[in-house]
Amino acid sequence: MKPLLHAVESSGPASPAIPFYAPAGHECALFELAWRRRLPLLLKGPTGCGKTRFVAHMAARLGLPLHTVACHDDLSAADLTGRYLLKGGDTVWTDGPLTRAVREGGVCYLDEIVEARKDVAVVLHPLTDDRRILPLERTGEELSAPQSFMLVVSYNPGYQSLLKALKPSTRQRFVAIEFDFLPPEQEIAVVAAESGLSPERVRPLVALAGRLRALKGHDLEEGVSTRLVVYAAGLMASGLPAGEAVLAAMIEPLTDEPDVRAALVEVAKAVVG
Repeated sequence: MKPLLHAVESSGPASPAIPFYAPAGHECALFELAWRRRLPLLLKGPTGCGKTRFVAHMAARLGLPLHTVACHDDLSAADLTGRYLLKGGDTVWTDGPLTRAVREGGVCYLDEIVEARKDVAVVLHPLTDDRRILPLERTGEELSAPQSFMLVVSYNPGYQSLLKALKPSTRQRFVAIEFDFLPPEQEIAVVAAESGLSPERVRPLVALAGRLRALKGHDLEEGVSTRLVVYAAGLMASGLPAGEAVLAAMIEPLTDEPDVRAALVEVAKAVVG
């Protein structure tokens, strides 16, 4: 990740209540500044590079409730704001996760925002300027976001297309942080901490991840994520042989093509053994 601030940033050891996160730059300081200035935040980067963990870490670190929504093709504005439902014969308004976050405060995190339907952006716009309001047309309410509310969204630019792209008019409402995979030594430390496997045994897994990421756009649509490296290391820490762990966690999830799979197995044998 590119350094963005001149201040020295260190997250320090995580307490049991704070998810572990290893900063790659000054992203923790920038998140906190954005929260204090009431600025919406956009995180962009490849799948599995730590965006979701970063948000969970910062919400816990700031003592804020976290409302997470995994966006998908059918996610509509009503799914976020709420709808009338039948309960015991009565029609009752039920808040969606975005409305709950605006009423109660805290961080509302919309993961992979470009996957959601286009009407979602319309709902977000009044929350991402100086108004910081959420109009609820169906109830006639206009909610003002409290000081503790923060909107965070993320997406993977590698999956962008003409049909699934974040419009400039939406993107320019956010402060943005670009994420990428950690440098090898930092990734080794993260995987070792997450999996319980020794750094010496993690090192070849991270080296393999680097080789596989270099194939993105050629034989692979997406490189192996840090998450998958942690899975492989965790399987090894539980006693599974390295070759089987790598196959299950770092190769099979990447491709269904027999020829590509066979080539990746050869790469794994050369790097991990």
